[in-house]
Amino acid sequence: MPEASDGELTSRLRLAVVRLNRRLRAQRAGQGLSLTQLSALSCLHKCGPMSPGELAAAEGVQPPSMTRVIAALEEQGHVSRRPNPDDGRQAIVALTGSGLARIREDICAREAWLDRRLAELDPGERDVLARAAEIIDRMAGNKD
Repeated sequence: MPEASDGELTSRLRLAVVRLNRRLRAQRAGQGLSLTQLSALSCLHKCGPMSPGELAAAEGVQPPSMTRVIAALEEQGHVSRRPNPDDGRQAIVALTGSGLARIREDICAREAWLDRRLAELDPGERDVLARAAEIIDRMAGNKD
């Protein structure tokens, strides 16, 4: 394959990441949660309990929007709120057992799909993807 210009590589990589993300999102286990709700659960799974304001900031949404998301997740039994021991005016939102199970189910569904796609590749292609995953992860960790 001829070497791509920086602009071509940028475009190809962006499109490939978008398409892969779209395919992975389509593998969601069950359909009872919106993508916003699932993202909030994933954030709590990754980062641990936090205040609604911290969760809103981590998810890049306005606090009133996150309040609605938390209320829906709490109603479904996926999160719980408890008083913040350091600030009685605040609450701490945490995953419940149900929320943790839901996230694990979703992760398993997506990873099973990806495992099947990776199994279709030869060892050399998997090695290239392993290196690409390291590079993409490093790129994604850089803040602008």
